Amino acid sequence: MTKQIKNALVTKSGTGVPVPTYGEDASLAGYIRTIAEFPILSAEQEYEYASKWVNEHDETAAEKLLESHLRLVVSVAYDFRNYGIPVGELVASGNMGLMQALQKFDPERGFRFSTYAMFWIRAEIYETILNNWSIVKIGTSANQKRVFFNLARAKRALGIMDGNLSDAQADKIAAYLDVPAEDVKRMSTRIVARDLSLNAPARTTEQDGADMLSNMADTGDSIVDNVERHEMMVRGGALLKKHLATLPERDREILRARRLQEPAATLEVLAKKYKISRERVRQIEEHAYNKLRDAILAETTGNTNDK
Repeated sequence: MTKQIKNALVTKSGTGVPVPTYGEDASLAGYIRTIAEFPILSAEQEYEYASKWVNEHDETAAEKLLESHLRLVVSVAYDFRNYGIPVGELVASGNMGLMQALQKFDPERGFRFSTYAMFWIRAEIYETILNNWSIVKIGTSANQKRVFFNLARAKRALGIMDGNLSDAQADKIAAYLDVPAEDVKRMSTRIVARDLSLNAPARTTEQDGADMLSNMADTGDSIVDNVERHEMMVRGGALLKKHLATLPERDREILRARRLQEPAATLEVLAKKYKISRERVRQIEEHAYNKLRDAILAETTGNTNDK
């Protein structure tokens, strides 16, 4: 179905409906001039095309229906042009909503396609704005989305000009939007506190080009500590391999099975394998471990004393 609807966007010339390049005013203007040439359908024509698409999967009918509503998408996109997202990107998202509306539309219900499509167009644009507003996902609930897109309008209606809302102001807005006051406070704070680049200047008056990242304290380990830790791991691995080889084969295998593998083998499993008691397995493990530890400590202590 999705492939069919995308095909329905192909014009008679076969070049396809032009998609605006994000952020390029010239391309967007050209796109708008192109879609302005598509005729607006009457209610009777709209019903006819929608019925042909639903009942017969007539791609030409779907094409006509979609082309006539591309101007609606642009109109809705411009309503959200102040959210920091290029209008071209909003138009592209709205077009996806328009195609989704065509999949769900039932002309027999008596609604105009534009009325139905408006909800899908807005939904896609809402998601685009919310997903690009912050690297931290915001507006996860219906109430939070309502606050996000209607907070400015509510503040104007209530005559609230403050950026940071007081509890009383948050309560007024919550009552106006019919949402919990906590959602108003949370979303108001997140809308005002936009993401900041760590490469942005730490102070507007600085001339040395210092950015926020260079002024942040490094809480990680120093390079010297990391190198020393790496050398210790390499040295420890070599010593372990060296002294394991000096143990009797059975002792070495039991020690590996009990202490050097995940998950560790049980005493019962090893007892059956070597045909000895579980207590004997435990004694061999303990003896082999102590011997290995003493040999490694003796070598490392000896090296230290030599230095």
